[in-house]
Amino acid sequence: MCIAGGSIICNSLAVVYGKRPVYFITSVLLMVTCFWGAGSKSLGSLTAARCIQGFAMAPMEALIPASIGDIWFVHERGFRSAVFNLGVLGGINLASPIAGTIIQNHGWAVAFWIMGAFFAIQTLLVFFFMPESAYHRPDVLNLDLGSHENVNDALKYEKEHDRQAEKSEDNEVTDAQGNIVPGPAIRNPSVTSQKQSYWHELLPYCGYNSHDNLLKVMLRPFTLLASPVVLWATLLFTTCISWLVGISITISQIFSAPPYNFTVSQVGLTNLSSFVASLLATAIAEPLTDGIARFMARRNNGVYEPEFRLPILISYLVFTSVGFFAWGQAAENQAPWPVAVIVCLGLINFGIQLGTTGIVAYVVDTHRDKASEAFATMNFIKNTFAFGLTFYINDWIANQGVRQTFFVIGGLTLAASLTTVPMYIYGKKARSWIHRSKIVR
Repeated sequence: MCIAGGSIICNSLAVVYGKRPVYFITSVLLMVTCFWGAGSKSLGSLTAARCIQGFAMAPMEALIPASIGDIWFVHERGFRSAVFNLGVLGGINLASPIAGTIIQNHGWAVAFWIMGAFFAIQTLLVFFFMPESAYHRPDVLNLDLGSHENVNDALKYEKEHDRQAEKSEDNEVTDAQGNIVPGPAIRNPSVTSQKQSYWHELLPYCGYNSHDNLLKVMLRPFTLLASPVVLWATLLFTTCISWLVGISITISQIFSAPPYNFTVSQVGLTNLSSFVASLLATAIAEPLTDGIARFMARRNNGVYEPEFRLPILISYLVFTSVGFFAWGQAAENQAPWPVAVIVCLGLINFGIQLGTTGIVAYVVDTHRDKASEAFATMNFIKNTFAFGLTFYINDWIANQGVRQTFFVIGGLTLAASLTTVPMYIYGKKARSWIHRSKIVR
């Protein structure tokens, strides 16, 4: 729940004051709270450390996709989004085998000390290699087109090309070799700004201020639920990640019981197949996200549409849905552990890795200037749902059985993924409405 609340607060602070100070301060907090947790002498102290730690973790989940939109061009974001998702899923999958072994052999406090050391490394990496990516830009400046339009030219262009209102702000075209190049836009001289020195970029805070009202910015993420794109992405993103959390908190319930009788460390090692599947999905994410988008742009007379990110969701429909059905059946029949662990969990994670990559890239392409707020909303709802899931999924399995539970989850996954079809068909009209609507603005 602290991650959920932190997603709203930290992302709002990033919108107003820039992303670098938020990354830096929360990285320091993550390091300090790990050392605090390791030295805790009471449950109250440990709980307080974990609450602050959850708050500080929020930007690492909700803000990074917005930074991807700031730094990389539209045809480069798919693979970077896949690497980010590998970090999210890897955290879920690798925590158990690593922490389980450490806790079993050396105690839980040692796990916190080690994690604190890694967060200290993260803090140094943020300080030296994550400059501020928020800048004051002219009102009419399309980063993805690489164009600078003054207001008069923009109004003239809008009248002459009214049909362009239905196209995303991320439209790009391809050359004869299929490389994405800036699309047709009015070309004025490029915006010039004074280059900052490397030492100036190392300042924790560069002085950026959007001059927005912080309270209004905190409410803005919830207004983005009026966007059909954000609403659809929230549904799929919540189910994608929350079901993995559900597996992680029930896997001990399944494998520590007969006939498996796994130890704590052995239960943790069952997650390795999930990480390997996510790693394989990341390796093929570039051709399946950016590659398909480039191919479809060429077939679309050189015009890129954000909906070209959605075909990859077929993998989520096929692999993850089938994986949940197979996992429920295998666990119910007490199948040999390689079947349940390698095949079933591998299918689930392979599909989720590719599916979340498409979701993240689509939201960034559609709401590039509001990506921070969009992902704040998505992470708030996802973490709130996952928090509630922890209260009933173990009892759900105990009362109805593994097969019935994961057949229901598989059916819900199938139904949610099928909503991609109308989003692909009507996504352009949805973006047109978003462009014209004052609600989202």
